Amino acid sequence: MRVHHLDCGPLASGIVTHCLLVETADALVLVDSGFGTADLAEPDRRLGWTRRVLAPRLDPEHTALRQVAALGYDPRDVGHIVLTHLDYDHAGGIGDFPRARIHVHGPELRAAAAPTGTDRWRYRTAQWAHGPRWSIHERGGAEWFGFPGTAAPSGLPPELRLVPLYGHTAGHVGVAIDTGERWLLHAGDAFVSELQLHRLLPGLLLAGAAFGVPEPRLATARVRTLHRLAELTRLPGAPVTVFAAHDPITFARLANQPEGERSCAGL
Repeated sequence: MRVHHLDCGPLASGIVTHCLLVETADALVLVDSGFGTADLAEPDRRLGWTRRVLAPRLDPEHTALRQVAALGYDPRDVGHIVLTHLDYDHAGGIGDFPRARIHVHGPELRAAAAPTGTDRWRYRTAQWAHGPRWSIHERGGAEWFGFPGTAAPSGLPPELRLVPLYGHTAGHVGVAIDTGERWLLHAGDAFVSELQLHRLLPGLLLAGAAFGVPEPRLATARVRTLHRLAELTRLPGAPVTVFAAHDPITFARLANQPEGERSCAGL
C-alpha cells in the first residue's frame, strides 16, 4: 500500500486541507476531496459568502484532480472517495471523479440533503448536483479500538474503515487506514491542531467545543470525541497515527515520512 498526502485547498494563515490518495492492491481511493475545479470556476455560487472568511487559495494545481494526475495516475482510475463529512472544503472535488463511488455516513448525507439554519452555509448542494454514486455507511459492525463501527457496503477496500466521530457535524466520521505497518486515522475536523490531544494542555481539549455548529448537543459530542482521540494516541506502542484535516504541522510531518507514504506537499 502507498499513501500520498495532498493539500487540496490551502486556506488563510498557512492552513491546509489534508486529503489522501490511497493506493491499495485493488483500487485508488481518495479520502476527502478538497475544492474541485467547478468551485474554482464559480466560487460565489458554489461556496457562498463564507469562502471570504476561509480565504481558500483556489489554484487548479491544488485540486485533487490535478494532483492525482501529477503523481502519474489516471484520475479515471480513482474508484472510491471516502468523505469525513460534506462541508464544502471537503466534498468539493467529488464532481471531478464521476466514475468514483462516494462513501459517506448516512446521518451526514441526510443532514446535508435537508440543511437548516447555519448548515446551509456549510453544505453546498451544488457540489453534488451531478448525481454522485453514493455508497451509504450506517452505524453498526465491529468496533475499532473501542470506537463504534459502521456497516460498510460492499466495494470499499477492506483496509479502510469509517469511524463515527460525531460533533463537528451530525454525521462526521474519521477514516481509518490499515497500511500494514500501522493505522492512520484521518480525523477530519474532529479537532484543529494536534496540540489539542496533548495531555498537558487540557484547556485546548475543552476548546474543541467551539469548533463546529453552536448547538449544545454537538458541542458536548465534540469534546467527548476529542477526549477519546487523545486517549487513542496514548495507547502502548502507538498503533494509530491520528491527524486532522487542517493542521499544517502534522501535514508537513506526514508528507515527509520515508515509508510508503508520499506527498504532493510542494505543488
